[in-house]
Amino acid sequence: MATKSIDFREQADTLAAFVQEALGVNKGYEYARGTNPTRQALERNVASLEGARHGFAFSSGMGCLTSLMMLFKAGDHIVCGENVYGGTYRLFDKIYRNFGLTFSFVDTRDPQKARTDGVALVLGPLFSNSAAALSSSVRRGGANVIAFSNDESAAQPGVFIMGIAAPPQVRRVVDYALQSGIKRFATFAPRTAYGEQMSRTLESHVSARGGKVVAAELFDEGAPDLTPAAQRLAKEANVEDAAAGKIAVLVPVAPPRSATVLGALNGVGIDKASVQFIGTGVWDTLGIGADAQLRGAWYAAPDPARRVDFERRFTATYGRPPHRLATLAYDAVALASQLARQKPGGDFSVEAITNPNGWSGIDGVFRFLPDGRAERTLAVIEIQGERNAVVSPAPTSFVGTN
Repeated sequence: MATKSIDFREQADTLAAFVQEALGVNKGYEYARGTNPTRQALERNVASLEGARHGFAFSSGMGCLTSLMMLFKAGDHIVCGENVYGGTYRLFDKIYRNFGLTFSFVDTRDPQKARTDGVALVLGPLFSNSAAALSSSVRRGGANVIAFSNDESAAQPGVFIMGIAAPPQVRRVVDYALQSGIKRFATFAPRTAYGEQMSRTLESHVSARGGKVVAAELFDEGAPDLTPAAQRLAKEANVEDAAAGKIAVLVPVAPPRSATVLGALNGVGIDKASVQFIGTGVWDTLGIGADAQLRGAWYAAPDPARRVDFERRFTATYGRPPHRLATLAYDAVALASQLARQKPGGDFSVEAITNPNGWSGIDGVFRFLPDGRAERTLAVIEIQGERNAVVSPAPTSFVGTN
């Protein structure tokens, strides 16, 4: 018969945590039902998984809900999803109303219904398809939406795109290249919706600014060998013609794939010594300068100096650096706070949101257009090894911009 030995040392350590050092002096644990090492380990892990500062474990859902409701006072109004658990609905409707709390139960899928219950502005969602799905409700008079997507195709009147879209990044870095004396441009991009959009944006903006697009080569995203595509670009762009002037080549490809793409270009004589590489915000990542092929390249993005204090405070609070999208959420909440102070009851109208003077946030100055797109003041950044350098600061306002 097989036997199994039991090691009681771990249990002994747990019990020792409750031993008081003196009368009324404990080690953080006094009554196991209140808190104990196992429960705290669970709470820390849940907080870590959710990216939160604290986690709280309860023995039941009703215990959690009751503790949460103790945070409110008479006169507070709570907006709750209408498909909430039945026991929660009865608790709110039959019990807590007696304590001076009022409730609205809304279909959170429909901003129009939410607005009838006092919701005038929705922050989120993140993805473009979800944002686009809200447009019909907004047109019926629902709450305006500030979405965190960076896909301009999801923008609609009343559905404002907060994300940092790529087309303005291309236009900004093209303007800087033109100011630097570069008149010829080319694109080497994947044959994807994103790559094709970047190629079209470069072509239209360069033409509008009086430059010339000398080549545009789209390659298959999954192609194992990009040499043939790079050779076609080199031939069409005539890079070796020094008398024609330097070429800026747009390569809207994120690492690590960018190393392969640039390697193919280098193999046919298109390198940082012969052309000026330009890119988009997909290069705005930590460690981008580790690829020597990219050093000296330019891309447009929010000025990173504005994020330093935010990232420091976030890390000090949560013990980890923020996700890159955290600043969007922070700026959106700050904007909602400013709109709430515009007048008694707040002003969340399209006219208020599209203030032509714009708003200042962690990611710089931005403003919304009536069609839902956002304009941002962006810096141009040069990749320089471990630390990148701002070579053209972001404007501090929209005065004088076009």
